Amino acid sequence: MKVSLLGAGPGDPGLLTLKAKHVLETADVIVYDALANDSLLGYARPDAEIIYVGKVAGNHALPQPQINQLLIDKAREGKNVARLKGGDPYIFGRGGEEALELLRAGVPFEEVPGISSTIAAPAYAGIPLTHRDFASSVTIITGHENPDKPGSAHNWQALAQSGSTLVFVMGMKNLPDIAARLLEAGLAPDTPAALIYRGTTPRQRSIVSPLSDLPRAAVEARFTNPSIIVVGRVASLHDELNWFEQRPLLGRSVVVTRAREQASGLAATLTEMGAEVIQCPTIRIRPLDDYSALDAAADNLALYDWIIFTSVNGVRHFWQRLEAKGRDSRALAGCRIAAIGPATAEALSVRGIRADFIPARYVAEGVVEGLLARTDGRADGLRMLLVRAEKARDVLPEELRKAGCAIDVAHAYRTVPDEGRRDDVLERLQAGRLSCVSFGSSSTVENFLKIVPAETLKAHPECVLAAIGPVTAETLAKHGLTCGIQPTEFTIPALAEAIRAHFSPDATGAAN
Repeated sequence: MKVSLLGAGPGDPGLLTLKAKHVLETADVIVYDALANDSLLGYARPDAEIIYVGKVAGNHALPQPQINQLLIDKAREGKNVARLKGGDPYIFGRGGEEALELLRAGVPFEEVPGISSTIAAPAYAGIPLTHRDFASSVTIITGHENPDKPGSAHNWQALAQSGSTLVFVMGMKNLPDIAARLLEAGLAPDTPAALIYRGTTPRQRSIVSPLSDLPRAAVEARFTNPSIIVVGRVASLHDELNWFEQRPLLGRSVVVTRAREQASGLAATLTEMGAEVIQCPTIRIRPLDDYSALDAAADNLALYDWIIFTSVNGVRHFWQRLEAKGRDSRALAGCRIAAIGPATAEALSVRGIRADFIPARYVAEGVVEGLLARTDGRADGLRMLLVRAEKARDVLPEELRKAGCAIDVAHAYRTVPDEGRRDDVLERLQAGRLSCVSFGSSSTVENFLKIVPAETLKAHPECVLAAIGPVTAETLAKHGLTCGIQPTEFTIPALAEAIRAHFSPDATGAAN
């Protein structure tokens, strides 16, 4: 048993340390705070117990003494506990208090440092806290001190005369007092100062102002906690070095409706562009109850001239059945292989199979035309195996049969509805904080509309709907919905680029 006090970092999930990731992957229990990015919980084991104990001003899910006791009790049950805290546990995170309580209770513990928002938020806003031309030291200060109490824990004169960069945490409520104290202590009114709201996240924004004018600028720009206050000459570098806020989709929130097994590529690309990605898988990929048809096809691969894979999931589940029979890619030696889309082709490639055909257009007509072109236009007598999801649309096999092909359809997996993020999406939509919903297939449209009705989407035209291709766009139209974004190439990278181009039309790139 052990309690690991983990630093979750400042908000960007990519700033989690490798050691913290390992602890999350192996923990029996995860106890997490409000400021920890909840996407990090995706590293948890499926059977891990996950407990929220978030604390925000005036609203504590669990008081600190009860959190301390919870950690002790779970450890005494013989469990490894990950205590996930925003930033670094030992920098204004009460990690030291929790460590002392664990020590007194005789519970083994470790502290896994996290990247603190006090250094990360300024860095993402283009403010190096030290620079040999401006400052050679940094002072990190709580801004939460009650200005009405007698005396002060801070030596304001020493802070003002130190020449250090001053970083105040959770000080927005007391910003007027902080500025006034520093000015009274002798800091020049024109000293550069900055505010960074939700640093390192897609909602980050920042301003720079002379210290004397910072409280007024904060009110005008509506800055609140959680914000970092930086005071010092280094803040003057903000306008030149502010790299993060130049990302084209910063401040935009995009729903990705693909199944979680498929969503990572689109989500990662949109995140790199600065978007806040809400993964709302409308379906989950599940194994079949009966694999007899797929197994029969796998036993008779020599009968087929072509095998057509329509998705990465089809490849993955087909290979699982193949390997269960003690076979590998050599079983496909006599067949020609078609892959619908580059991601499907890549899934085959990593298994040693190079696709003979990848259609330029990922619609039934394009697939049929391409296949016939590779058989001199003669389809009679060709036998094909189509590996796809259960209950998929029948357009492709019907078109191939019309062309004269003999088609066997083998289901490799099934999809089931997933409503896990329904409330989150509805809340954002109704608050006007949803920029776009992206759809990678007709099935994602149909399933999404089961959890968010079409009439609700129609009531929020500010939320743009993006479809990967014309078939998906037609499915939206069938429900009376307008497709606002559609790429010319029907791929996930092209969809991401079309979303970027729509929201940053002056940037270079393909239009939607």
